[in-house]
Amino acid sequence: MLDHARARTVKLQQRMRDLGIPKAVFTDESSIAYLAGFWGYLGIEFGRPSMLIVDAHDAPTVITPLMESEMVTAMTWVEDIRKWEDFGDNSWARALGSVLSDKPGTIWIERDHIPAIVRNFLDETYPSTPLENISPILGAQRMIKSDFEINIMRQAGEIAGAMMAAAHGSLTTGAPEYESALAVINAGSRKAATFLTDTGWDRFVSPMIHNLQILQSGTDASMVHRRASIKQYEKFDPVYFCFCNMAQFKQYKLGFDRMFHIQEVSTEGERVQLAAIDAQQAAIATIKPGIRASEVAAAANAVYAERGYETGYRTGRSIGVSYLEAPELKAGDETILQAGMTFAVDGGISIDGSTAGRIGDSIVVTETGFEYLTNYPREILLSKS
Repeated sequence: MLDHARARTVKLQQRMRDLGIPKAVFTDESSIAYLAGFWGYLGIEFGRPSMLIVDAHDAPTVITPLMESEMVTAMTWVEDIRKWEDFGDNSWARALGSVLSDKPGTIWIERDHIPAIVRNFLDETYPSTPLENISPILGAQRMIKSDFEINIMRQAGEIAGAMMAAAHGSLTTGAPEYESALAVINAGSRKAATFLTDTGWDRFVSPMIHNLQILQSGTDASMVHRRASIKQYEKFDPVYFCFCNMAQFKQYKLGFDRMFHIQEVSTEGERVQLAAIDAQQAAIATIKPGIRASEVAAAANAVYAERGYETGYRTGRSIGVSYLEAPELKAGDETILQAGMTFAVDGGISIDGSTAGRIGDSIVVTETGFEYLTNYPREILLSKS
């Protein structure tokens, strides 16, 4: 992993030299993991920034809290690690200032992801220094995944498949939603553990599946991001599982969704779910190198229109170390698809207060078409009891 992270940083440094970018400050966890190979567990929500400063002509620098510095040092290939403390003069701001120097000509930041406390420091310390956005530069590099990255995403797909099978097996009349969430966490964690060792860099990767399970059932199925509750399943209930904030491994995130029905499916539920499946499959069928991102969305939108449903905001999103990367499969995005791009591709319809139809898979664009990274039947799915 660390050899790959180092190589990505070297590639970025060359691009920065080509564009005349002297230094860039990375504060987004996904960017730091992608380039430096580490992440922390007490992040900016605790007021504890970790940063990576990439110099176009010199070795990069990590700035990290003292309490996490031992772990970070063991996880990353970066040698220049500046440790900061919560009290005294050895603050993160002082460490950052020492790396940037007194009068930088321009400071390149992740404009849409920089924490407010770091942005405030830059505004106050360098009031006349322009702040430019490094995100599109790194985003273009992250767009095409390597074979190494795709293999990790395949493993994440196997983990997600185990999670979905456990979700399916948990469904029975009278069972509460939260029991399904527990089954998902248990199955995913056990599967993830099979891909790990307790040596080297691997020992810092937790197999534990976490985050609150997105799960809606019954008439709440149209509420796209409700969490598992104590509600009990009833016959004919649609049950929606979204793993978009849970199906991840070694920092690589997938999209994966399925809709189930308890014992039987209602006439309306079947109609809506089949429309969602057909829209998703129409979109996926178009995917191959040379196709525009907007064309993939158009294929799904044609199905929605033919069935009498409204078009959604997008049909899919690029995935990787972030939940959302560029490009997106939506109207207006004219990015040409290339082999090595990875996407979550969705079919989704909501009938407010009644039901919904949803399905989502992750895929990788290949030289001749696409390959699924996630697999579970793409059909009307009923509970097993």
